[in-house]
Amino acid sequence: MTRQAGSSKLLRAMNESAALAHLIDPGMLTRADLRRLTALSTPTISEVLRRLTDAGLVGVVAHQPRRRPGPNAEIYAANPDAAYAAAISVRDVGQGDGPSVAAALCDLTGATKARFECEADFRRTEPETVLSDVLGRLRDEAGAAKVRHVQVGISGSYDARTATIRHTEVPGFGRPGLLPDLNLTLGTTVGVDNDVNLAAIAERRHGAGRGSDGFALLWLGDEGLGLAIDIGGTLLRGARGGAGEIGYMPLSTLGGQDLQDVVGGPAVLALGHAHGFSGRTPQEVVSNAEPGAFFTELADRVSVGLAAVIAVLDPSLVVLAGQVGRAGGPVLRDAVRAAMRDAAPLESAIEVTGIDDDAVLLGALDAGLSTVREQLISQIRDS
Repeated sequence: MTRQAGSSKLLRAMNESAALAHLIDPGMLTRADLRRLTALSTPTISEVLRRLTDAGLVGVVAHQPRRRPGPNAEIYAANPDAAYAAAISVRDVGQGDGPSVAAALCDLTGATKARFECEADFRRTEPETVLSDVLGRLRDEAGAAKVRHVQVGISGSYDARTATIRHTEVPGFGRPGLLPDLNLTLGTTVGVDNDVNLAAIAERRHGAGRGSDGFALLWLGDEGLGLAIDIGGTLLRGARGGAGEIGYMPLSTLGGQDLQDVVGGPAVLALGHAHGFSGRTPQEVVSNAEPGAFFTELADRVSVGLAAVIAVLDPSLVVLAGQVGRAGGPVLRDAVRAAMRDAAPLESAIEVTGIDDDAVLLGALDAGLSTVREQLISQIRDS
């Protein structure tokens, strides 16, 4: 991909940001490589590299032997330790039933330097204190001081107009003004996003969404439901950040219930037990289930909400994700495909998530790293 840059003195900052972007991705470039990619002159490239090196953002990492007499060509890359991004996924409310926070930290190149899971009791401890402790542990384990951004993922929706997290049941996180308080306490910029949106970011970069012109990600979790809508790599968030709160979809034909009541984690757990399959969590029940009536009934329930999503959005692809989606795998996928053929003449492809890892945490890392890189480029432009 060619990143355009100007060659006049007035466009110096643009030249530097274009060069830095190339040195971050793909990196390992000579001056000649940068000249070809940016269309800048040799003197301009030399000046750009000098300024970026002086700022500690890039450096010489190797030398390329020349075929002709003369010094070997210097190979440049971004300095991995120039800045770090942290990701914190708030996964439950800390009732002693497994980890409630997953966290990771990566350097400027995207390499993960620290990662762990831990319990956190948000009922007794303010979010600022919990997240500050988590960030401190990440810094200690990675030996990283320059954390520029922390991306938080949570079940809920962030309303940027009021700086408030809506539709969340995690104690303390619905408090107005929480984000500014987090910025102050953590000493870095903080972003908050819906966990399913972050999973969709990971799906586009690492999973079934790669190369797609757009997709809908249906999150079938151990607890709740969620929907993320990717349109050409951009997430549809809605006026108040609440796009995708599909669990609230009313089902008037089913006694006033909503979709959460019939496809949410507790409903899946009850359905599995009714069919004779054991398991402490919905994920365990689905993992233990055999192909047959259970998956047929579960797919019928999923198709109720999915038909509405496809009818409105007409995505080329629907990805089944979340703990239940992953556990159901191809068996659930095939059952949903069959149910959709019976439900409506809709033709979106249906696939299972291509991510075996913690999709929310991976997406938060991707989002945080993108923010850090944008911050560095903006810093160069403003200098």
